[in-house]
Amino acid sequence: MADADGRDRAEEQGAAGGEDVIDDPIMEQGALVLRGYVMHRIGDIDPAMQVSSEDLGGARNEQQDPQIKAVVEQLLQIADDLNQNAELQSLISQVQGNCVQDVFMKVAKSIFNDGITWGRVVALFHLAYKLIYKALTMNHMENIRIIISWVLQFIREQLHTWIAQQGGWEGVVRGISRWRTVTALASVVLVVAFVYYRKSR
Repeated sequence: MADADGRDRAEEQGAAGGEDVIDDPIMEQGALVLRGYVMHRIGDIDPAMQVSSEDLGGARNEQQDPQIKAVVEQLLQIADDLNQNAELQSLISQVQGNCVQDVFMKVAKSIFNDGITWGRVVALFHLAYKLIYKALTMNHMENIRIIISWVLQFIREQLHTWIAQQGGWEGVVRGISRWRTVTALASVVLVVAFVYYRKSR
Protein backbone atom coordinates (compact mmCIF):
# COMPACT_ATOMS: atom_id res chain seq x y z
CA MET A 1 0.00 0.00 0.00
CA ALA A 2 2.83 2.36 0.90
CA ASP A 3 4.46 1.81 -2.47
CA ALA A 4 1.22 2.49 -4.32
CA ASP A 5 0.67 5.67 -2.31
CA GLY A 6 4.20 6.77 -3.07
CA ARG A 7 3.69 6.24 -6.78
CA ASP A 8 0.43 8.18 -6.66
CA ARG A 9 2.13 11.12 -4.95
CA ALA A 10 5.00 11.01 -7.44
CA GLU A 11 2.65 11.00 -10.41
CA GLU A 12 0.68 13.90 -8.95
CA GLN A 13 3.87 15.90 -8.48
CA GLY A 14 5.04 15.13 -12.00
CA ALA A 15 1.70 16.11 -13.46
CA ALA A 16 1.81 19.43 -11.66
CA GLY A 17 5.36 20.47 -12.36
CA GLY A 18 7.03 18.09 -14.80
CA GLU A 19 9.92 17.30 -12.43
CA ASP A 20 11.71 13.95 -12.67
CA VAL A 21 10.15 12.04 -9.80
CA ILE A 22 10.19 8.47 -11.08
CA ASP A 23 13.18 6.26 -10.26
CA ASP A 24 13.30 4.74 -13.73
CA PRO A 25 16.27 5.19 -16.10
CA ILE A 26 14.12 5.32 -19.23
CA MET A 27 11.81 7.96 -17.77
CA GLU A 28 14.64 9.99 -16.26
CA GLN A 29 16.64 9.91 -19.51
CA GLY A 30 13.48 10.62 -21.48
CA ALA A 31 12.90 13.78 -19.47
CA LEU A 32 16.51 14.88 -20.02
CA VAL A 33 16.32 14.17 -23.75
CA LEU A 34 12.98 15.96 -24.12
CA ARG A 35 14.25 19.06 -22.34
CA GLY A 36 17.47 19.03 -24.36
CA TYR A 37 15.49 18.70 -27.59
CA VAL A 38 13.16 21.57 -26.70
CA MET A 39 16.03 23.83 -25.61
CA HIS A 40 17.96 23.24 -28.85
CA ARG A 41 14.95 23.75 -31.11
CA ILE A 42 13.99 27.00 -29.38
CA GLY A 43 17.61 28.15 -29.48
CA ASP A 44 17.71 27.50 -33.21
CA ILE A 45 14.48 29.29 -34.05
CA ASP A 46 14.84 32.17 -31.58
CA PRO A 47 18.39 32.64 -30.24
CA ALA A 48 17.31 35.67 -28.22
CA MET A 49 14.95 33.55 -26.14
CA GLN A 50 16.83 32.21 -23.12
CA VAL A 51 15.40 28.87 -21.96
CA SER A 52 17.12 26.82 -19.28
CA SER A 53 16.64 23.30 -17.99
CA GLU A 54 15.22 24.82 -14.82
CA ASP A 55 12.52 26.58 -16.86
CA LEU A 56 11.50 23.16 -18.15
CA GLY A 57 11.46 21.46 -14.74
CA GLY A 58 15.03 20.15 -14.79
CA ALA A 59 18.33 20.83 -13.04
CA ARG A 60 21.21 23.13 -13.93
CA ASN A 61 23.93 21.53 -16.10
CA GLU A 62 21.90 18.35 -16.60
CA GLN A 63 22.57 18.46 -20.36
CA GLN A 64 26.32 17.88 -19.96
CA ASP A 65 26.07 14.07 -20.09
CA PRO A 66 27.75 12.98 -23.39
CA GLN A 67 25.27 10.13 -23.80
CA ILE A 68 22.29 12.46 -23.50
CA LYS A 69 23.94 14.91 -25.90
CA ALA A 70 24.40 12.17 -28.51
CA VAL A 71 20.74 11.14 -28.30
CA VAL A 72 19.51 14.74 -28.49
CA GLU A 73 21.75 15.45 -31.49
CA GLN A 74 20.39 12.42 -33.33
CA LEU A 75 16.78 13.42 -32.65
CA LEU A 76 17.55 16.93 -33.87
CA GLN A 77 18.88 15.54 -37.15
CA ILE A 78 15.65 13.63 -37.64
CA ALA A 79 13.63 16.75 -36.78
CA ASP A 80 15.35 18.86 -39.44
CA ASP A 81 13.22 17.19 -42.11
CA LEU A 82 10.05 17.81 -40.09
CA ASN A 83 10.79 21.53 -40.05
CA GLN A 84 11.03 21.58 -43.86
CA ASN A 85 7.50 20.28 -44.32
CA ALA A 86 5.42 23.38 -45.21
CA GLU A 87 2.05 21.67 -44.78
CA LEU A 88 3.08 20.39 -41.39
CA GLN A 89 4.21 23.83 -40.23
CA SER A 90 0.91 25.34 -41.37
CA LEU A 91 -1.05 22.78 -39.40
CA ILE A 92 1.14 23.22 -36.30
CA SER A 93 0.53 26.96 -36.36
CA GLN A 94 -3.17 26.31 -35.79
CA VAL A 95 -2.66 24.30 -32.58
CA GLN A 96 -3.52 26.31 -29.51
CA GLY A 97 -0.70 26.70 -26.98
CA ASN A 98 -3.19 26.12 -24.17
CA CYS A 99 -4.79 22.97 -25.60
CA VAL A 100 -6.25 20.63 -23.00
CA GLN A 101 -4.65 17.34 -21.99
CA ASP A 102 -7.36 15.25 -23.64
CA VAL A 103 -6.66 16.84 -27.03
CA PHE A 104 -2.90 16.46 -26.60
CA MET A 105 -3.22 12.78 -25.74
CA LYS A 106 -5.53 12.12 -28.69
CA VAL A 107 -3.09 13.74 -31.09
CA ALA A 108 -0.16 11.90 -29.49
CA LYS A 109 -1.92 8.55 -29.81
CA SER A 110 -2.77 9.26 -33.45
CA ILE A 111 0.95 9.69 -34.18
CA PHE A 112 1.51 6.08 -33.11
CA ASN A 113 -1.63 4.57 -34.65
CA ASP A 114 0.39 2.34 -36.96
CA GLY A 115 3.17 1.44 -34.56
CA ILE A 116 6.16 2.92 -32.77
CA THR A 117 9.38 4.12 -34.44
CA TRP A 118 12.04 6.62 -33.43
CA GLY A 119 10.74 8.90 -36.17
CA ARG A 120 7.34 8.96 -34.50
CA VAL A 121 8.96 9.63 -31.12
CA VAL A 122 10.59 12.67 -32.74
CA ALA A 123 7.19 13.73 -34.07
CA LEU A 124 5.86 13.61 -30.48
CA PHE A 125 8.79 15.72 -29.25
CA HIS A 126 8.25 18.11 -32.16
CA LEU A 127 4.65 18.59 -31.11
CA ALA A 128 5.72 19.29 -27.52
CA TYR A 129 8.41 21.75 -28.62
CA LYS A 130 5.93 23.71 -30.75
CA LEU A 131 3.42 23.93 -27.90
CA ILE A 132 6.11 24.95 -25.40
CA TYR A 133 7.44 27.60 -27.77
CA LYS A 134 3.94 28.98 -28.18
CA ALA A 135 3.52 29.05 -24.40
CA LEU A 136 6.78 30.99 -24.07
CA THR A 137 5.90 33.55 -26.73
CA MET A 138 2.47 34.06 -25.19
CA ASN A 139 3.97 34.27 -21.68
CA HIS A 140 1.94 31.28 -20.50
CA MET A 141 4.79 30.01 -18.36
CA GLU A 142 2.49 27.86 -16.26
CA ASN A 143 1.78 25.68 -19.31
CA ILE A 144 5.36 24.66 -19.98
CA ARG A 145 5.84 22.06 -17.26
CA ILE A 146 2.30 20.83 -17.77
CA ILE A 147 3.05 20.05 -21.42
CA ILE A 148 6.27 18.27 -20.43
CA SER A 149 4.37 16.22 -17.86
CA TRP A 150 1.89 15.15 -20.57
CA VAL A 151 4.74 13.93 -22.78
CA LEU A 152 6.33 12.02 -19.91
CA GLN A 153 2.99 10.50 -19.01
CA PHE A 154 2.54 9.37 -22.61
CA ILE A 155 6.04 7.88 -22.69
CA ARG A 156 5.40 6.03 -19.43
CA GLU A 157 2.02 4.64 -20.53
CA GLN A 158 2.54 4.04 -24.26
CA LEU A 159 6.25 3.96 -25.23
CA HIS A 160 8.19 2.68 -22.22
CA THR A 161 8.21 -1.01 -23.16
CA TRP A 162 9.21 -0.32 -26.76
CA ILE A 163 12.05 2.03 -25.76
CA ALA A 164 13.34 -0.61 -23.32
CA GLN A 165 13.29 -3.18 -26.15
CA GLN A 166 15.49 -0.86 -28.24
CA GLY A 167 18.09 -0.81 -25.47
CA GLY A 168 16.94 2.52 -24.06
CA TRP A 169 17.20 5.98 -25.60
CA GLU A 170 20.67 5.18 -26.95
CA GLY A 171 18.94 2.94 -29.50
CA VAL A 172 18.22 6.00 -31.65
CA VAL A 173 21.95 6.56 -32.19
CA ARG A 174 22.52 3.02 -33.44
CA GLY A 175 19.95 3.37 -36.21
CA ILE A 176 21.43 6.40 -37.95
CA SER A 177 21.52 4.85 -41.45
CA ARG A 178 17.72 4.47 -41.57
CA TRP A 179 16.71 8.00 -40.60
CA ARG A 180 16.10 9.45 -44.05
CA THR A 181 13.32 6.94 -44.56
CA VAL A 182 12.09 7.35 -41.00
CA THR A 183 11.92 11.14 -41.17
CA ALA A 184 9.86 11.08 -44.34
CA LEU A 185 7.40 8.75 -42.62
CA ALA A 186 7.39 10.88 -39.46
CA SER A 187 6.46 13.97 -41.46
CA VAL A 188 3.48 12.19 -43.02
CA VAL A 189 2.41 10.78 -39.65
CA LEU A 190 2.53 14.16 -37.94
CA VAL A 191 0.56 15.80 -40.73
CA VAL A 192 -2.12 13.13 -40.33
CA ALA A 193 -2.08 13.69 -36.57
CA PHE A 194 -2.70 17.40 -36.94
CA VAL A 195 -5.48 16.79 -39.44
CA TYR A 196 -7.04 14.64 -36.73
CA TYR A 197 -6.49 17.45 -34.21
CA ARG A 198 -8.31 19.94 -36.40
CA LYS A 199 -11.27 17.59 -36.81
CA SER A 200 -11.45 16.92 -33.06
CA ARG A 201 -11.55 20.56 -31.99
